[in-house]
Amino acid sequence: MPSETPRAYRSELRARQARETRARVIAASARLFATHGYQSTTIAAIGRDAGVSTETVKTTASKAELLLAAFEVTFSGSEAADSLTDTEVGSGILEVADEEFLDAVVAQITTANARGHALWTVLLGAALSDPVVDHALQGILAHRRADLSRLVDELARRGLARDLPDRDAAAAAVSFLISPESYQQLVTQSGWSDDRYRAWLRTAILAEVGQRADQPPSMV
Repeated sequence: MPSETPRAYRSELRARQARETRARVIAASARLFATHGYQSTTIAAIGRDAGVSTETVKTTASKAELLLAAFEVTFSGSEAADSLTDTEVGSGILEVADEEFLDAVVAQITTANARGHALWTVLLGAALSDPVVDHALQGILAHRRADLSRLVDELARRGLARDLPDRDAAAAAVSFLISPESYQQLVTQSGWSDDRYRAWLRTAILAEVGQRADQPPSMV
């Protein structure tokens, strides 16, 4: 009976090559979308930047799908994750000790916003004219609302927030605070350092969930 090993090896080789090609195409898309915007970036230009043919780019994903993937990978390090805790940026956050938890969350958010804020602006603009991008954007926002609701619950569980009469409103406010827009306005446009942004964000989150920034976390 002939061995299946050569066939399995070729199959795995093709799969690895396909993953590597997709990663190059997404990385090229991220560079070009961030630099030139959505409308001005062509599939052919993405192919040239990635070192592959235009047809290869087309078989990898549509232009709208490439923008979504470029944002997700740039922002969080992972594509199509259900939650930020399932991504490279959010990995391990729930295992952090209570006294270090908020600082770790703020650090991870700062890292993600620094990486992804430019593409977030492109995504918002593209959604105004491309229904596929708009649909994807609504999915991202839904995931973000769920993530922030869980964050507020986690802060309360760890004694970092008081009982909130309207958890959804608190989650919406925190979502606004941690948004890429806040990073862009304060760091990119106003010239704040990342350290100053992290300090502001920590204070703002604690103020919103009802605990003073100078008050030590309750361990009850």
